[in-house]
Amino acid sequence: MGRYVARRLLQMIPVFIGSTLLVFLMMYALPGDPVRALAGEQHVDPAQIAQIKADLGLDQPIWQQYLQYLGNLFQGDLGTQIGTKRPVADVIADAYPITVRLAIFAFIFTVVAGISLGIVAGLKAESLRDRSLLGLTLVLISMPSFVLGFLVQHLFAFQLGIAKPNVSLEPTNSELIMPAIVLASLSLAYVARLTRTSVAENIRADYMRTAVAKGLPRRRVIGVHLMRNSLIPVVTFLGTDIGALMGGAIVTEGIFNIKGVGQLVFEALGKREGATVVGIVTLLVIVYLVCSLLVDLLYAVLDPRIRYA
Repeated sequence: MGRYVARRLLQMIPVFIGSTLLVFLMMYALPGDPVRALAGEQHVDPAQIAQIKADLGLDQPIWQQYLQYLGNLFQGDLGTQIGTKRPVADVIADAYPITVRLAIFAFIFTVVAGISLGIVAGLKAESLRDRSLLGLTLVLISMPSFVLGFLVQHLFAFQLGIAKPNVSLEPTNSELIMPAIVLASLSLAYVARLTRTSVAENIRADYMRTAVAKGLPRRRVIGVHLMRNSLIPVVTFLGTDIGALMGGAIVTEGIFNIKGVGQLVFEALGKREGATVVGIVTLLVIVYLVCSLLVDLLYAVLDPRIRYA
């Protein structure tokens, strides 16, 4: 196990460098001058623009900027915003906790509701409740998140009046429940379908018939023998879904006016704040890589036949 973890950690290095380099090149290779754009229509002394670029290191070749970024990254420095002159790490630190809370609520809702619905439908495949689940999840998959967000907001906030249409600057946990449900809707649909399909297939397997023939309690047959094998594909999806929930909150945060990472990315793209976008993507890449490693290690817990050399 130790060798496998060490090998996976080494494999993460080129993936991390390749991902951050790609985003870095995309942001800094865009046409236009981000420093000059800050002045708008006003006239600015070219010497002043050149000085700002020199202070931020934007006058260096792109490869040298990236190497400098990697060097500063290992010291906890994600760069400096062009407009506010604030460290990017401080800007992200202000917005990240809200997005993390929103993603955690959405993830919990996805796991609890998605797996529960999938089990209920998979145990009685081709039944009315199974077809109802497939129809519901198809609607969730087909509906864009911004449409679902406005519908939920209109129903619960404006029609029923049981929730606020927008969250406060420092939202409470209760205020994040409705945005979390909207954010988790697509993931919930996929998790429910994956669980349903896996349960429906494994319930007909030979080891399930053997467990039933031994006279084991139904709760043990389903909770231990069936679920441990059925959850492997679901865990694979959930491992990558954590990062997707954090990175895919731009639309949801915009609908409910949440001052999180999603809105920060949207504003940074509009202002050509490349350092902010690259810093956020760097953190998301790290989250993806760590979750991928944890998922692989969890396989051995779910299925004892899996061993890592």
